[in-house]
Amino acid sequence: MDLSIIIVNWNTKNLLLQCLEAVDQTAGTVTTEIFVVDNRSADGSGTAVKERFPGVTLIENRVNLGFAKANNQALSLAKGDYLLLLNPDTRAEVGAIERLFYFMKAHPEAGAAGPQLLHPDGTKQNSIANFPSLATELLNKRFLRWLFPKEFPGKEKDYREPLEVDSVIGACMMVRREAMEQVGLLDENYFLFLEETDWCYRLKKAGWKIYHVPQAEVYHFQGKGVEMEKKRARIEYYRSRALFFKKNRGRLHWLILLIGSMVRLGVELFLMAMLCCFSLFSVKKWINKLSIYTFIAWWYLKGCPEEMGLRK
Repeated sequence: MDLSIIIVNWNTKNLLLQCLEAVDQTAGTVTTEIFVVDNRSADGSGTAVKERFPGVTLIENRVNLGFAKANNQALSLAKGDYLLLLNPDTRAEVGAIERLFYFMKAHPEAGAAGPQLLHPDGTKQNSIANFPSLATELLNKRFLRWLFPKEFPGKEKDYREPLEVDSVIGACMMVRREAMEQVGLLDENYFLFLEETDWCYRLKKAGWKIYHVPQAEVYHFQGKGVEMEKKRARIEYYRSRALFFKKNRGRLHWLILLIGSMVRLGVELFLMAMLCCFSLFSVKKWINKLSIYTFIAWWYLKGCPEEMGLRK
């Protein structure tokens, strides 16, 4: 088996079916097996997969296990020489998966690779991630990419050739089995966000290289799985970020991150409150941001309880 494709789904039935249809057109000559791991969707996703794609191996969980644990369920069963983590809210362009696969075959030093992700309108989406640091998390990422484009590569620049990077985005990420067997599966302490970044960090420490392959293009209808839970999803990001720092940056950097995040959140909350007041709460976008900032501040004040996130 050349490639095992793993899709973790949570309440994105229509996008999932669209994603599965596209896989057949983009894998080309690569022999594949497909796993769908459904994290207790309430929209009939599992039934739809059984009816429309009987050849897919479906794993239906009774609870939402999160991204890392659900992927690990399928990774433990997969037989492919290469493994592709693919979000259900993606649609791979024709030949995209095939290009990633043959790039990996031609570069034995590559532990993982990712494509160029695209917004629905065809514009570029961020497909590269630097490993989280105090600079990336407390300063503006876009500003860092503009000021230091070599150290912080991103969508602002057109890359014609594959580029070695820190990490790629887990919406579409191909990993070599040999590399996975060396560093292990995804860290299940991450529920959602940064589990692929942590994986890439471990791969790099083990001597493998990570590549961005712009010739492979994948549309990403970003964040549809958590669109209705934006506040709780943001908390999961903050929690995963803290875990990455504790695990990989040390206690001092984690403490500075915690203090810096709270200060930055306080400033953002104050400014957004002022904007809402001056506009007489007439701008919906500002009201939504104020609501999110207030929710996160309340989460901090309560001591960062687990139940305020997506783990339910």
